[in-house]
Amino acid sequence: MRVSELSARSGVAIPTIKYYLREGLLHQGEQIAATRAEYDETHLRRLRLIRALLEVGKLPVAAIKQVIAAVDDETLPMHEMLGTAHYALGPTVEPEPGEDWQAARAEVDRLIEDLGWAIHPEAPTRDELAQTLVRMRQLGVPIDLRPYVEAAQRLVCEVEMNKVPFNGPRDAAVEALVLGSVLYGKAFDALRRMAQESESARRLR
Repeated sequence: MRVSELSARSGVAIPTIKYYLREGLLHQGEQIAATRAEYDETHLRRLRLIRALLEVGKLPVAAIKQVIAAVDDETLPMHEMLGTAHYALGPTVEPEPGEDWQAARAEVDRLIEDLGWAIHPEAPTRDELAQTLVRMRQLGVPIDLRPYVEAAQRLVCEVEMNKVPFNGPRDAAVEALVLGSVLYGKAFDALRRMAQESESARRLR
């Protein structure tokens, strides 16, 4: 297909497609003339991934380049490739000085070990959870993560990861992971707030 058809089918404007080509986010088409190239389904799939990372994941171009590089590196195992995308989605948390932070981080490490979860020692989610625990204690919020651990395990095992096409194209797997993590996360948060409103009405009316 020509770039005009690629634009029409993907919903991405031609100038934006040309920008992605210049930045190396989108691989070049097959050059069939000096000013004409042909594109195929792999380009459509890559544009869907870029849109998912940009519009849903809210990632900057630099982070998208890192994810794309992981997708294109066929020597990188699928688990590590998905991890690159997953880590890019989360916030960057700087460890805080002091005993409170160190205690919270040690607590997170023990929790992961007790659960038997395979989490990389340098996974940013460890610091993210540690920071949350510090804030909860500072604000006097009771901490009981057990029901949230159970809900997270069930949600991920029974819903989210079942939607990732592990045996399909690598960029399709990343796209599914990004959309599932972000959109199901937003849906779950909205459902929690609705459940809270409903339970408040049940208890207080």
